Amino acid sequence: MTAKECITGRRSIRKFTDQPVSHELISKIVETASFAPSWKNTQIVRYIAVEGEKKEQLAKCTSSFPGNGVIISNAPMVVAVTIIKGRSGFERDGSYTTRKGSSWQMFDAGVASEAFCLAAYEQGLGTVIMGIFDEDEAAALLEIPAERELVALVPIGYPAESPVAPRRKTVGDLLTFQ
Repeated sequence: MTAKECITGRRSIRKFTDQPVSHELISKIVETASFAPSWKNTQIVRYIAVEGEKKEQLAKCTSSFPGNGVIISNAPMVVAVTIIKGRSGFERDGSYTTRKGSSWQMFDAGVASEAFCLAAYEQGLGTVIMGIFDEDEAAALLEIPAERELVALVPIGYPAESPVAPRRKTVGDLLTFQ
């Protein structure tokens, strides 16, 4: 699979088969995703694979958007994406390197999350990146330490659907030359 095929073929999957995802396969995907670039190579992203009863409890942390709870319940596994706070975008003395301040943390989390999803797609798995959930409740359930922040939840499994690609903006809408 070429990079273009991987990028253009991946879809957000919200329906999964009940086939479990092996721990070995998740480890392989995280190994690939670990090559995502990060601010000054800080590599702040950490993953937590959640299955079974804890996954079902995590599904209940989506009361503000119940549809996400259904997706989580349907997936055989959910990967929580966390970051180590205070490193990406910061100098050693704790000051910000640029005016973007701590925004670099989310940039790094986004790049790593997409690398994770593309690596999963290459292995025949489907994913969807979720940002609507009760962060405090989910972080408490997952026992996220104070020096880390829960950024996203990524249900993962073997797809039970093949969504069509949504319409994309033209290159002319997206690109300017100066």
